[in-house]
Amino acid sequence: MSTSSQRSLLFCFLIALSLLLLPSSNAEVHYHDFIVCASNPVNKLCKTHNIITVNGQFPGPTIEIRNGDTLVVSVVNRAQYNVTIHWHGIRQMRTAWADGPEFVTQCPIRPGGHYTYRFTVQGQEGTLWWHAHSSWLRATVYGALIIHPKEGNNYPFAQPNREFPVILGEWWNQDPITVVRQATQTGAAPNISDAFTINGEPGDLYNCSSQSTTTFPVKPNQINLLRFINAALNDELFVSIAGHSMTVVSADASYTKPFTTSVLMLGPGQTTDVLVTTNQPSSRYYIAARAYASAQGVAFDNTTTTAILEYDCGCLSNSIKPALPTLPAFNDTATATAFSRQFFSASPVKIPSPVTDNLFFTVGLGLLPCQPGRTCGGPNGTRFSASINNVSFVLPQSFSILQAHHLGVAGVFSADFPPSPPIQFDYTGNVSRALWQPVPATKVYRLKYGAVVELVLQGTSIVTAENHPIHLHGYDFYILAEGFGNFNRATDTAKFNLVNPPLRNTVGVPVNGWAVIRFVADNPGVWLLHCHLDVHITWGLAMAFLVDNGVGELEALEPPPADLPPC
Repeated sequence: MSTSSQRSLLFCFLIALSLLLLPSSNAEVHYHDFIVCASNPVNKLCKTHNIITVNGQFPGPTIEIRNGDTLVVSVVNRAQYNVTIHWHGIRQMRTAWADGPEFVTQCPIRPGGHYTYRFTVQGQEGTLWWHAHSSWLRATVYGALIIHPKEGNNYPFAQPNREFPVILGEWWNQDPITVVRQATQTGAAPNISDAFTINGEPGDLYNCSSQSTTTFPVKPNQINLLRFINAALNDELFVSIAGHSMTVVSADASYTKPFTTSVLMLGPGQTTDVLVTTNQPSSRYYIAARAYASAQGVAFDNTTTTAILEYDCGCLSNSIKPALPTLPAFNDTATATAFSRQFFSASPVKIPSPVTDNLFFTVGLGLLPCQPGRTCGGPNGTRFSASINNVSFVLPQSFSILQAHHLGVAGVFSADFPPSPPIQFDYTGNVSRALWQPVPATKVYRLKYGAVVELVLQGTSIVTAENHPIHLHGYDFYILAEGFGNFNRATDTAKFNLVNPPLRNTVGVPVNGWAVIRFVADNPGVWLLHCHLDVHITWGLAMAFLVDNGVGELEALEPPPADLPPC
């Protein structure tokens, strides 16, 4: 063979080899710039005030990528508050530095500062979202994060003709940071919101709002994919569409066994994708949402937000009053429970086993004594608090937990979070007042890489019982079972679904009840577990898992980025 022929064959071999080494999914890198700043004055509910936004948009920009793509988001903080951005539901494999919770995985981006979040989305498809994870900034700093299937792949359900993100939010007629600071100062419960919103607008049922009501134009006899996201701060929400049923096909970016329903219930942080077929007479129909408020005697926003599903037929007038759906009562726990029990994975799954770490966490409220010389606004002059296993989580201020772990800095946190409550009691009964006061601390629970974790989340009736939407950063988990009363391992394990349990990142722990989840600790870093009712995380209903590195580079946390914000 001639030298030129050999060179030609070598060239062809190298080209073929390079093609084999390229990602088969045609993965892309997406670059975005987020400018966090105070917006121009916004007028809602007959009042005008400034809000903090990303790029002047409310809600913020929708990000659309494909499974396997990489996101590079440069965040510049031109607001007057510290800020971080959390990519809710993204696994962040080995990239915990990009997860975003303030003083957990990073120190905040100070006013005038910047930070670039870099991460690859692996093995996830569906609807997630991004939001601020610093104080209550997420009241207005949030947006949709949509992950499409890899190029050439389709949804595992009927292909929709149109797709719409439907973001449920919560609105205050004052700066939400002021609201939470006032409450923190006095120890009282914060003021409730003044409205709920759909894609940033309250809707026709509120004053001064009908001209800006969100409208979704749809064609008759088509399939529409509505991507519901509950971005509200402190309220779980029922949702219905007048005259139309919904087929649930995905939740928290995991495909589900399809089921049809007339009502959804989403806790803050949760997402639900539904198919809606426009097979009704051409008209205008309300999409409506109102609170599911499970805590007895606690004030809540008892208003209803609406958007309009409008048939785009060229035959309708805006003067046609939309039909309003019937929503469940605010305290309809039976409907909320029936909805959550319809979730299953789309096909049988391999459940992680055997379990290496059996954990039992109580989640609930508490009260702290008022500081000497001060007047506090909680019950009987106390301060509201919350805890997991009687530990009320305190954020550090000098380092983030992940930085302290990485650098070996002592005194920032301790790795002695209890695997079970220090005292066993009748969790959902009449709890002794001696057990109402938690211990403030910054504690983590340490897990070996590859550990199989089974976690019982047990609600308590301390102060008041409530449904708690518990979110775990950096992981999805299987929900094996849910129930009411006190979890009993001797009898309740028989209720475990070990065939096709749903895969979620946020689970609603039933009011006066429990939920059991299972996951594999295959992602090194520090990962926050917390109630996604922001009032509760403010009071301390949180903890963190510290997952050790495994063996080799691919099982180890990546080095911190050079531009990680200083403390």
